[in-house]
Parts: sequence; structure tokens; C-alpha cells
Amino acid sequence: MNDICKLTIVEARKLLDEKKLSSVELTTAYLDNIGEKDSIIMAFLKTMNESALEQSKKADEKILAGDSNALCGIPLGIKDNIMVEGFSATAGSRMLENYKAPYDATVIRFLESVNTIILGKTNCDEFAMGSSTENSAFGATKNPRDLSKVPGGSSGGSAAAVAADECSFALGSDTGGSIRQPASFCGVVGFKPSYGRVSRYGLIAMASSFDQIGPLTKTVEDSAIVFDAISGRDRRDATTVGPERIPFMRSKYTNTTEYLKDFDIKKITIGVPREFFEEGLDAEVKSTVQKAIDKLESEGAQIKEVSLPSFKYSLAVYYIVLPCEVSANLARFDGIKYGFSKSGEESTLEDVYMKSRHTGFGAEVRRRIMLGAYALSAGYYDAYYLRAQKVRTKLVEDFKKVFENVDVLMGPVAPTTAFGLGEKVGNPLQMYLSDIYTVPVNLAGLPALSVPVGEAGGLPVGVQIIGPQFYDENVLQVGHFYEKIK
Repeated sequence: MNDICKLTIVEARKLLDEKKLSSVELTTAYLDNIGEKDSIIMAFLKTMNESALEQSKKADEKILAGDSNALCGIPLGIKDNIMVEGFSATAGSRMLENYKAPYDATVIRFLESVNTIILGKTNCDEFAMGSSTENSAFGATKNPRDLSKVPGGSSGGSAAAVAADECSFALGSDTGGSIRQPASFCGVVGFKPSYGRVSRYGLIAMASSFDQIGPLTKTVEDSAIVFDAISGRDRRDATTVGPERIPFMRSKYTNTTEYLKDFDIKKITIGVPREFFEEGLDAEVKSTVQKAIDKLESEGAQIKEVSLPSFKYSLAVYYIVLPCEVSANLARFDGIKYGFSKSGEESTLEDVYMKSRHTGFGAEVRRRIMLGAYALSAGYYDAYYLRAQKVRTKLVEDFKKVFENVDVLMGPVAPTTAFGLGEKVGNPLQMYLSDIYTVPVNLAGLPALSVPVGEAGGLPVGVQIIGPQFYDENVLQVGHFYEKIK
């Protein structure tokens, strides 16, 4: 494998601008690397070789003309639930196996405007429902660090692609930990922005009040660069916010990552939620995460134990509210308008609906649709959905109270390292517990970052850094500082 595939965005940028490397050469190296190893890892569902090489030629012309930027000519992978016009967008489902996106997602428009190179679409759990990327209708992705282990999910294809040096960075989506957990399992950086900082337009919806697009990268600085490129208000997504809602003043910095270095750890108070370190957390993972927190304390950070009383209800709340939104969002896939259709000799329209949805959706998707339909049904709405939303509000209040006294929270990303392929497929509840430390962040719409901090049993471990809503830059500052001193 060509060593240029190991370059970070920052390192590649330097070589591209110094004309020691061309975007065509970089893109070709990644495509060759995908061709060499991805038949085993299966991080990509589809590559766009011809399109990628054409994009790289245009990027080289921009660089030669002196019209460059931080991401010009840098190749990436796109999770296959994000629309790229003219290319497949399967969301890992048979339901959309032959579907081609009719338009670009906003994040794609932003990245194309700075001349990035899209290498292809990465594998994911079906409609982003899963914690292992084993629910994909097109086969399971393997963890490049250990091919017998899962890469995490649902953005496991994106995480595996970055970890295997098959792209410089990748985009994923995070609904309950689907960027951070695979980042931790694969030993890369995963950033879930605050809800509203990045447009969801063009993301195939799973649960609209949770979903958020974010980057998987090799370093925190690379994450900051990508975040800067894809964030911002979008008139097509009414939940996005503008600069007036963002406390961090970027305007005083001359480049996109200068603020990462303008940071004093001695002014930071880190909260450690006691609920994150109780029963259920693997002892080696706990020790590895604690060492990372101790390292920051030794550098001058103030460490304070805090409590999130509603944390114990968060997983239950998530798996009531989320299936309700899934049920509503996936109702459109009826075998009539678009997507998979099991039509033919069926005698009634209802037969088409039933058979199309049963055949087109996998077991986990059907399970969540049924759970959501039940919780929203007459007689159960108040008892389940409404009550869960009230507890969600309480969790938001708990986070706000904690952040009155600390700047960020730190704890584990997942209770274990990557588990074995097939190990939890037959036990959905055990699979759901993989997200116990990540789902509270999505319930509250907060920014959170997974940064590699070591290993347990020879497998990567990530620490999770959580910030108040819209304080994304502060989270990246802490993560970048740790990355530099570890």
C-alpha cells in the first residue's frame, strides 16, 4: 500500500500545495487501496472511480492556479444514507437497492464547493439502525484492527474506511452514537456536532429529532477542518442555526483551525459523570479512559465528579421515542411511489404494501417500525411516547444544570471494545446496550467527540468529550489538546 494513504488532511494539504503530490495521485492511491483490501473489509458499497478521477483533475487545476483551500483535492467516503446526485443511495437496504439520488445533500454541495473528491459510498446498518454494521442488506463490514470483530455502527463502513486508509476522511450520521461508537471501535476520531450545526437535508431520515451528520477522521484537527466546511445555516433545514446562536467567536481567527491552539487547559473544568463508571463498564476500558482523564488533570485541568440523575432512563427513552420517529419516517416506503415493490399477482393494494415492506425491510427495521407504531397507537401514546418525551426534557435539564459548573464532560464511548462478528446479532437488547453512553447526547442535542486514548485487550478504546449545545469548538479544543499530549 502506498504510504500517502496514511496522510492526514493537514499532511496531504501541505504536500498538495507544495506540488509534491497531486490530487490525481492521491485519489488513485486510495482507489488502488480500496481495490486491494476492501473485498475483505467491505467498507465501501460502491466506488465512483471515473467520477473521482475527473474531480481530482479539476482539483489539481485549482491548486495550480493558486485557488486552493483546506479540503481541495482531498478524497473522502460518504455513508450510503447521504444523497449524492446521480449515484446510489441505498441506506444499506434492499428497499432502496436500485434508488439513485435525484439531488445532492447540503453537506455534499458544501464539500463539492471546496473541490473534495468523493471516492464512493460506505456501508451502514440498514436505514442507520444498528450498532455493528451487520444489519446491512449487502453484507457486514469488518473491523480493520481485527477482522473477526465488528467495526461498530451504524457508520461502521465510514469508520472502517478511515481506519483502513481507504480514504482521507469520511462522513457518517449519528442518531444514538453511530459516529462515536464505530470511531472508538476502529481507533479513529468521530465527531457528532450539536443538533442544528450541520444540515440534515439530503440525509435519508431515520429519526429526525436525533439524526446528525458528522466526520470520521484520523485526527481532531482534521475533524475541525471538515466540520468548518459542512456546518452552517441551510434554508432547506429549518433546524439549522446561524452565527447568532453560536457562542464561539470564530471571526477573530485567521484560519479554520487556529482556535484549536488558542487554548489553556488550566482554565477548563472537566466533569466526570459518576453514572458513566458504574456497573456494566468493562474494567480495562474503564482504566484506559480514567488514565486519559488523569492525564488532562496532570496538565492542569480541574476534574469534578458530577451526576446525571436521569441518565438511567436515557436508553429506555431513546428506544421509545426513536421507533416512533422511525415508524413515521419509513411509512413512505410502501412499494408504490419509489423503492422496492413486491407487486405482480397480488389481489389488493394492501397485499402490495405488506409484501413490499416485509421483503424490502430487514428484521431490525421491521422491529423498530412495529415498536413505534405500537407506542403511537390509541391508548398507548400517553403511556409511552408522551411520558418518554417528558423524561427526555428532564435529561436535557440535567445536562444544563451540570454545565453550569463544568466546561465539558468526559467518559467512555462504549462499555466494551469491539465485539465479535455475530456475537450479539441474536440479542437485540445486548446490542442496544452498546450505545448506553452515547444516546443521552442525542436526546439532548449536544456535541460530542470520540478520541482514541489507548487499547484494552489489543483493541482500540475511545474517550467521549461532551459539551453544551452549540459549544462544538470547545469540545474540539479539548480533544485536540489531549491528542497532542497523549
